[in-house]
Amino acid sequence: MPDRSRIPRTIERFSNYLSNTNSYLLAGNPSNAARLGILPAEVTKWSAFAGQWSPLYSKYTDAKGSRTTAIKDQIWSIMGNCVKFDRKNHILDRISASPQVTITDMETFNIKKGALQKTNHSKRRTPLEEPLFASIRQIGGGNVAIKCRSSKGGRAAVFTGADSIQFAYLVGDTAPASADAEGIRSGISTKASIILTLGSACSHMYLHIYFRWYLTKHPDLAGPWNSMQTIFIL
Repeated sequence: MPDRSRIPRTIERFSNYLSNTNSYLLAGNPSNAARLGILPAEVTKWSAFAGQWSPLYSKYTDAKGSRTTAIKDQIWSIMGNCVKFDRKNHILDRISASPQVTITDMETFNIKKGALQKTNHSKRRTPLEEPLFASIRQIGGGNVAIKCRSSKGGRAAVFTGADSIQFAYLVGDTAPASADAEGIRSGISTKASIILTLGSACSHMYLHIYFRWYLTKHPDLAGPWNSMQTIFIL
């Protein structure tokens, strides 16, 4: 059954939601939080949830190493406390009722009620415009670690409005002319942190790679490819 809650109840979706909304509240001058009437103490509490979550989620995603029952219990506890905090202080209800609310606000906080309900529920008809920023780190053995972010910064997270990341790459001395060049390989990740396994045979060669935000059900509405990045593979 799909999760129709404003605050997602699955771990991966909640992780993206908490990271995106925390960065969004803090962004802007004045901040989005101030514009929407969210109090400084409430923003501090929301940021505290994000601060507690980040190190625990890193351990949780290491299924063969640091994921334990205690880590999972703490993960679920933060999710529950976040939901209770919203219910007590009506954070999302107040955002929905704010005279300053925009479509972007509603999409970011997954609010599907209020003045923009009809617009928010309509099918997306325009391509994503948000650029994708990727950092690439060498692991060795022909593998690289990639973290993807939106222009809002913050920790790696899939941009709200997209459901995945598409990447296109070529290994070799000659860089491709575009992400659609002949011989280029592509892949899709639903996570913003990616381990690209190229294999030891690719060591001491060059990786040329592009990224963009992607919609698996509407590939024609995918975002723009970022500028090609090139890295020497160890």
